[in-house]
Amino acid sequence: MDATTAARASLADYLTDSQDVLRRTREAGLDDAVERAVAAIVAALGAGRPVLVAGNGGSMADALHIAGELTARFLLERRGLPVIALGTNASTLTAWSNDVGYVSHLAREVEAYGTSGGVLLALSTSGNSPNIVAAAETARDREMTVIGLTGDGGGRLAPLSDILIAVPSRFTPLIQQAHQALYHYLCLRVEAALA
Repeated sequence: MDATTAARASLADYLTDSQDVLRRTREAGLDDAVERAVAAIVAALGAGRPVLVAGNGGSMADALHIAGELTARFLLERRGLPVIALGTNASTLTAWSNDVGYVSHLAREVEAYGTSGGVLLALSTSGNSPNIVAAAETARDREMTVIGLTGDGGGRLAPLSDILIAVPSRFTPLIQQAHQALYHYLCLRVEAALA
C-alpha cells in the first residue's frame, strides 16, 4: 500500500491491510530478536542503567509512549524504571540544533545520558533517519546495546543494531501500528520481569 492507494481505500480495505502487516510480522521470525531485546532491556534496567528511546514524528510519540509505560507503569505495580525519551527537552533540542545541527541532537543526548551496559531503543520506520542513525553510532561508541525497531530491511540502522526488529512493510502508518503491538509486548515482558 502507498499513500495514494491508502487515501482511496475503504475502511475495510485499510483494516485488512493492517491485519496483513500484523500477520506478516507474526510470521517474520522475530521471536528470537524480541526475546533478546527483552533480555537486554531487563539486564540494563535491573543493573540501574538507563534505557534511552528515540524517534521522529510518530515514532517520537511512540518513544514517549514507551518511556511513559516503563517509567510510570504499564499493567503492574512496581518501582519506576529509568527510561528516557530523547529529544523531549525543547531548550536542549533548539539550542543544539541552532548552534550545531539537528542531525546530531539525539547523539548529544546519548552522550549525556547513555552508559556502558545501557540500551538505546531506536525507532525509525525507514531505518534511514539521519539523527537516529547518529544516535545509534554514539550508543555503540558508548558500549550500549542498540535495538532497532524499523520497517522492512532496517535501512542504515540495520548494521548498527545489535538487535533488529524489522516489520515487513514499507508503509509508515502500518509499520507504526505493528511497532505499537511490538513495544506493548516488550513493556509487558519487561515489567513482568522487574515487578
